Amino acid sequence: MPATERAVELALAAAQAAADKKAEDIMILDVADQLVITDAFLIASAPNERQVLSIVDAIEERLTELPEKAKPVRREGERGGRWVLLDYVDIVVHVQHTEEREFYALDRLWKDCPQIEFVDRDLPATA
Repeated sequence: MPATERAVELALAAAQAAADKKAEDIMILDVADQLVITDAFLIASAPNERQVLSIVDAIEERLTELPEKAKPVRREGERGGRWVLLDYVDIVVHVQHTEEREFYALDRLWKDCPQIEFVDRDLPATA
């Protein structure tokens, strides 16, 4: 069973918030068939700790502005700013420093899961 509409809505809103703060390599994975605890992973990276934390703050703010507000039930890793995890139950957001992203390679671990397409609304349309 693929990710729920709510999970997709949260993931896309979070991805756009991350993109607005210049997150890199934004990827949304539909993990609903593999995990029972969540439907989607959002993975994004940034080149420094300050930007990681800025992206996390933007995601939290954006998801509380949705018609059906969403607040994380768990937030981990904020102190170091190298890898912050936000658990919204329907989705789990991973914002990682670029080095952590390369080292832990969540993209590769979950490569068998389908991706949910995300296109940054601020990117120019290609012909």
